[in-house]
Amino acid sequence: MTKFLFTTFIFLVAFNLAPSAYGEKLVPCYFVFGDSLVDNGNNNDRNTVAKANFLPYGIDFPKGPTGRFTNGRNVADFIAEALGFPDSIPSFATAKGSDVVVNGTNYASGSAGILSTTGKQFGDIISLDEQLQNHQTTIAKATSVFGSDDAAKDHLARCIYYVGMGSNDYAAYSLNPIKPTPDMYASLLIDTYSRQLRTLYGYGARRVAVAGLGTIGCVPAGGIMSGALCLPATQLTSGVFNTKLKALVTALNQDLAGAKFTFIDTYGIAASEISSFRYPNSECCKTALGGICIPQGVTCPDRADFIYFDGYHPTEAAAAALAKRAFVASSPSDASPFDIQTLTLNEL
Repeated sequence: MTKFLFTTFIFLVAFNLAPSAYGEKLVPCYFVFGDSLVDNGNNNDRNTVAKANFLPYGIDFPKGPTGRFTNGRNVADFIAEALGFPDSIPSFATAKGSDVVVNGTNYASGSAGILSTTGKQFGDIISLDEQLQNHQTTIAKATSVFGSDDAAKDHLARCIYYVGMGSNDYAAYSLNPIKPTPDMYASLLIDTYSRQLRTLYGYGARRVAVAGLGTIGCVPAGGIMSGALCLPATQLTSGVFNTKLKALVTALNQDLAGAKFTFIDTYGIAASEISSFRYPNSECCKTALGGICIPQGVTCPDRADFIYFDGYHPTEAAAAALAKRAFVASSPSDASPFDIQTLTLNEL
């Protein structure tokens, strides 16, 4: 068994005692909000350079290039599998009919951010505010599908929501020659994020996993441009954000009736998984300036040994490791106050 197959096998076996292993969904639907770490094709037909619908992206995905910024499945895909969905949650751009309501949809958009201005230099991307607007169309369909507002609200309240934002906001921050202090910028983002997450709650979401920032100061593209493996300043500023985000999750659970928000410690999980990979700071594909794979370009043959597929995005193997611990925490710090599997429980 190759290392790639072994990695995937271990991830799937981790859930062999869950109902999902026998074809039963743990929740009725699953909604994803985020950026290129979980985008599965929403940017494909938009006027933007932030897209990945070409090889070598998707080289290990059964359907080939779909717009995922990796060689195979991303974190959202693995969580969908763990939740018992037989197929990946469709992108909002491709979801049809009642499926967008019944099973859920993925609203994520590469280069998007918490701030509505983030990533707009790359073209027509979908900010978190715009993703929430797209979710409103889903809610409008829910009443029609389920026959009443109460039935629709009950359905949406039992779904899992995954939200992962902020990496692109910090990419913009790092390039800005005139910066607010790390604390001031983190506070700006958290204040905006708080409004957005409260809006999502107002739309009926109750079980929400909020992913913190990962090791964004250690991405290969950042190292190439700076000559260092990691950028201490970026690590420091993103750490301030994560601390404030964890506190926000606690506040949301205290303030909002019936809310079950949880914080996924992406940074901590990624940092502790580095030793599992032979090449933790190198990109697998040959990249152009900007860290994106060269279309039809060369990739490494041993993709499961790499954390990064391109200059910014994790390989399928790295995504599997993160999703596994977000779903079933290996330590209390992986997910707080509970992991995603616990978030699915009716008695929670």
